[in-house]
Amino acid sequence: MTLPLYDYATLTDEECDARIVAAKATLGDRCVILGHHYQRNEVFKHADFSGDSLKLSKDAAESTAEYIVFCGVHFMAEVADILSRPNQMAILPDLSAGCSMADMANLMKVNQCWSELAQVLDVENEVTPVTYINSAADLKAFCGEHGGIVCTSSNAEKILNWSFERREKVLFFPDQHLGRNTAHRMGMSLDDMVVWDFTQPMGGLTVEEIKNAKLILWNGFCSVHQMFKPEHIDNFLALYPETKIIAHPEACFEVCQKADYVGSTEFILKTIRAAENGSRWLVATELNLVNRLNEECQADGKNVHFMSPMLCMCSTMFRTDPQHLAWVLENLVAGHVVNQISVPARDALLAKEALNAMLTVV
Repeated sequence: MTLPLYDYATLTDEECDARIVAAKATLGDRCVILGHHYQRNEVFKHADFSGDSLKLSKDAAESTAEYIVFCGVHFMAEVADILSRPNQMAILPDLSAGCSMADMANLMKVNQCWSELAQVLDVENEVTPVTYINSAADLKAFCGEHGGIVCTSSNAEKILNWSFERREKVLFFPDQHLGRNTAHRMGMSLDDMVVWDFTQPMGGLTVEEIKNAKLILWNGFCSVHQMFKPEHIDNFLALYPETKIIAHPEACFEVCQKADYVGSTEFILKTIRAAENGSRWLVATELNLVNRLNEECQADGKNVHFMSPMLCMCSTMFRTDPQHLAWVLENLVAGHVVNQISVPARDALLAKEALNAMLTVV
């Protein structure tokens, strides 16, 4: 019989720790735990691999594990399922761990957008759909079906170059900021970009605006990275003028323009770890990552600060707790698979086309 989740609700984190360690030891190489950079420390410490979503999925697929327990959010477990071997199973400890940004673009809205663009453009020959990896599997499948591709925050520039080599326009979803910041860094004018408001007919745009645009940005954003403001940088520099500013490209254009460095979570980690001892950094990305990096760098006299004066973490990522992880692992020990993430075969096939296109480019 499957072990019920409610039996774990009253366990302390310390009690769960001991049970997680014991379950991992019993499962051995049959199970691998993946911990995304934004995951809370109480869970992150149990990860066999840590990193961003694509790196983790590739690590898991290359492992011998039968069970892939993804301590992250729903779209990440979907990618793990798509890239994994047939004998592997992707598991998400808490099914409510989603992504608000990913939810801003769903298949119905994107299909409607594509149909409306088709009233103005020859979409199949003029527009390359590009989805950020922070999106549902069916949107990756949409891109695979329409000659599009997936991107990450690390490779977005290469992916946009690839896309524009094939068609003159790009529809970029769900995060407008990654698209805008990347394209501007490539030399594209803001005048060549428009924002598609999925709540309005024709995205709230005129026929002329659609025809003139090179980059059509979906009106989506990350709630964590949206909170960083240019005045946060100004106020901090007034106190510590020697500070280096580093931002994730999901932050708004104004913040990224003021930053000394802009890049993915892996880029942020690599840059600060390689920085000179005693340096001070103001970071625009998720709180758990910043706090862990600050602790790590203390020995070198580096100070790593979270950019916003209001403390905010990825609330959906935070839903994965030691209680859910212990529940999942002990069920596996008992021979029960709970919370398996399985992408439908057609979506998985088309999504893999878009993912493989990306992997070929980079």
